[in-house]
Amino acid sequence: MAPPLTMVKPGTAWSDAWQRSLAVAPEAFRDDRVLNHWAASWRTDGRSLAATSPVDGTPVVGPPRLDAATAQQAVRAGLDEHRAWRHVPLPEREARVGATLDALSEHRDLLALLLVWEIGKPWRLARADVDRAIDGVRWYVDGIEPMLEGRSPLPGPVSNIASWNYPMSVLVHAMLVQALAGNAVIAKAPTDGGVACLTLACALAAREGIPVTLVSGSGGDLSEALVRSPEIGCVSFVGGRDTGARIATAVADLGKRHILEQEGLNTWGIWNYSDWPALTAVIPKLFDYGKQRCTAYPRFVVQRSLFADFLAAYLPAVRSLRIGHPLAVEHPDDPLPQLDFGPLINAAKAKELEDQVSEAIGRGAVPLHRGTLDEGAFLPDQDTSAYVPPVTLLNPPPSSPLHYAEPFGPVDTIVLVDTEAELLAAMNASNGALVATLSTDDPDTYDRLSPQIRAFKTGHGKPRSRGDRDELFGGFGHSWRGAFVGGELLVRAVTDGPAGERPPGNFPDYHLMP
Repeated sequence: MAPPLTMVKPGTAWSDAWQRSLAVAPEAFRDDRVLNHWAASWRTDGRSLAATSPVDGTPVVGPPRLDAATAQQAVRAGLDEHRAWRHVPLPEREARVGATLDALSEHRDLLALLLVWEIGKPWRLARADVDRAIDGVRWYVDGIEPMLEGRSPLPGPVSNIASWNYPMSVLVHAMLVQALAGNAVIAKAPTDGGVACLTLACALAAREGIPVTLVSGSGGDLSEALVRSPEIGCVSFVGGRDTGARIATAVADLGKRHILEQEGLNTWGIWNYSDWPALTAVIPKLFDYGKQRCTAYPRFVVQRSLFADFLAAYLPAVRSLRIGHPLAVEHPDDPLPQLDFGPLINAAKAKELEDQVSEAIGRGAVPLHRGTLDEGAFLPDQDTSAYVPPVTLLNPPPSSPLHYAEPFGPVDTIVLVDTEAELLAAMNASNGALVATLSTDDPDTYDRLSPQIRAFKTGHGKPRSRGDRDELFGGFGHSWRGAFVGGELLVRAVTDGPAGERPPGNFPDYHLMP
């Protein structure tokens, strides 16, 4: 049995992170709130919402709620900044973005600590999120000149609307590359978490002269300004299919440039396979951050004759998962715990997922594994309402959301198949995905079946991910709409090229692979 935990590691409390943020960027923070940034100044617009950390219920700062009229003013001001920034010479843009990266590196651990408290990332993953943002943008700074040859900034700023789970490696990364390419950038702070981390990153960028606008509020109040405004040159969205579909309709009606990354049910197929130790080794990695990411694998499609072997490899791995408070220790000088995941984004999401599991079991799904929080590493009497232990279900009923949608939590589902046709049908259950994997011993079988899997990236026995630097990223079917990104495609997506250019992507009237 692990020794009892007794405290949040000294120096890592939310109060410590908040006071450090106030000291580093006093222009962007007040005693009890974060500020929004537009027209090149920090502003106290909007009513701040109360918020609590998913880690243990500690009160944290919430996003200010702007109204539609203020958001529209911010967008118009962003266009003015864009018109000036697009004429700034590339060497100066490179220098300003490079200086921003140096500042982010200096405050890397503070940004990571804010991520732990605001969205529940374990320390290892929070630091990795910050590092991926910095390292990824540096790659663009070092190689941007040939990517921009013959290209020009968009007519208006790029509007970024992203989910809460990767505020640094997805949102800040995209914003800085967009700015490097000559665009002013607008970002909507995620409502569910990450606002303090994003505010600090934007403060460091604004100090270096990056034309960044940061606004916050409900999507319903701000969407008219951030999506439909004629001032906007491109809409970049990361989130769910329902919201993405509404944005897609709006940008299609307006003929506006767009990048819309939505979720799909990413699947892992098992067919004529025998390297079970390799599968056992990878299972814990698939649970990183409780599968709260768009490239998680929540569905295994398993050849029925291999099911017993699959379980023998899978169950010991899932039983070894480490869950708990990301900052709890026994002694003050102990290192922070090494966890696979901590809480979900909030208690409401945890309850929703638990209800879906119970409903699926009630309708016939077979529970193969149900972890308990008793096995987790928590402080005495800690609020654990946002935590969900790992669950594995066999054959979720078709009526269950767990059958056809991404759960965005630590719940795996397994479907058994007998033929290759059934394998492909089950792997393509959500009409398009971002990633997939097929584990099979025979390379010829992989080469024959993988092109029929409707995922942008398919791995042979290994997980695929968003990727970094020159690795391209997109999706098939309903998982992606608009231009693909990654490598030089991200720059092409937010710049204008030759007349008549058709960017690679998934559009209403064409689908073009790179």
